[in-house]
Amino acid sequence: MQQAMSSPSALPVSLFAAAPALAQADRSLQAWVCLDPAPQAAASGPLAGLDFGVKDVLDVAGLPTRCGSPASDATPATADADCVARLRAAGARPLGKTVTAEFAHVWPGPTRNPAHPAHTPGGSSSGSAAAVAAGMVPFALGTQTGGSMIRPAAFCGVLGFKPSFGALSRQGMRVMCPSLDVIGWHARDAALAQRIGQVLLPPAAPLPAGKRPALRWLEDLPGHPLSASAREALREAAAALQARGWMLAPGAPMAQAAELLQCHSLLVHHELSTSLAALAEHPALSPRLRAALIQGRKQAPADTEHAYARLQAWRAHAWEADFGDADLILTAGALGPAPEGLAHTGESGFNKAWSVLGWPCLHLPTTHDARGLPLGVMLVARPGADHALLAWARQIHPLIDRRPRAAA
Repeated sequence: MQQAMSSPSALPVSLFAAAPALAQADRSLQAWVCLDPAPQAAASGPLAGLDFGVKDVLDVAGLPTRCGSPASDATPATADADCVARLRAAGARPLGKTVTAEFAHVWPGPTRNPAHPAHTPGGSSSGSAAAVAAGMVPFALGTQTGGSMIRPAAFCGVLGFKPSFGALSRQGMRVMCPSLDVIGWHARDAALAQRIGQVLLPPAAPLPAGKRPALRWLEDLPGHPLSASAREALREAAAALQARGWMLAPGAPMAQAAELLQCHSLLVHHELSTSLAALAEHPALSPRLRAALIQGRKQAPADTEHAYARLQAWRAHAWEADFGDADLILTAGALGPAPEGLAHTGESGFNKAWSVLGWPCLHLPTTHDARGLPLGVMLVARPGADHALLAWARQIHPLIDRRPRAAA
């Protein structure tokens, strides 16, 4: 079985001088790559007093951005990524960098799942989800190309938000796949997720008072069947909403599911091979990433051009074609609980369709299986309805959250 790569730089004990408890907790969890020895934040603001983690594909001034690989440049960043700067200006404090899978792709780092250390935390935003789930920070930044925000949120049992494509500036991010990559966040509860959105997302008009969204309930995810436990968690959430008078209409399976997954594969391999061309022969690259780069270079240009054309058409028309006047889709954020083992990050095929479509997605943890592994559901909203999604999640989550300690 393939083994996870070691962290590109061990966490220096000196960097933990101001946070010895965090250092002790992370010796087994391994969610962090490095900490800022003297983290600074604004004295006031809407997020004052909150610490956060930053996935190691986003710049934090004074710290290197290693992208989960010793093949990357170790020179410290001279400025914060735009999203980090906005959060810092709002009073939050970036503690340091969290572990990512190699170049935000599939080869895992050393992070373990706080709920069950022998199981994967998901990826590629593994350290961010694990740090929030372990209570190390109330929120953390991550990114998603396929399922890199939602799947770790589902496996670790925290909220995970993937905004609409293009909603956030990617200045200061190591962009691997320009047509798919988005910056998102993991958070301890829905209220905090919304507060972060008010800082990072473009402003939007408030929802009409008392408006309830029109919901579609989708059990058949694009390209993959749900496990029994994930299906039960989804049905229980739907039943809880219906019992409180919320209207849910069944959603039909997406006719273009297979095309969406094929499109994602074509775009990822082409764009990775372009973005990482200068490192293609680096001996530190994992076998899986090296194979992906080779596949991208061999890809027929006509196939790539067709994928880009389909992407634009779907993003313009797919919501109306598949979901009509619905406001939200209630579905699953993962096929089931986190699988055992640390040499992989779990199946992400069903997440990829939503990433191709560019729609905002939010995972809500709701329960656990018999082993204590987290389960939950996902809400998907119309493109651009990010603020509405976060606002509705604050209404919905308390109604469906069956964990002993409700998150909202």
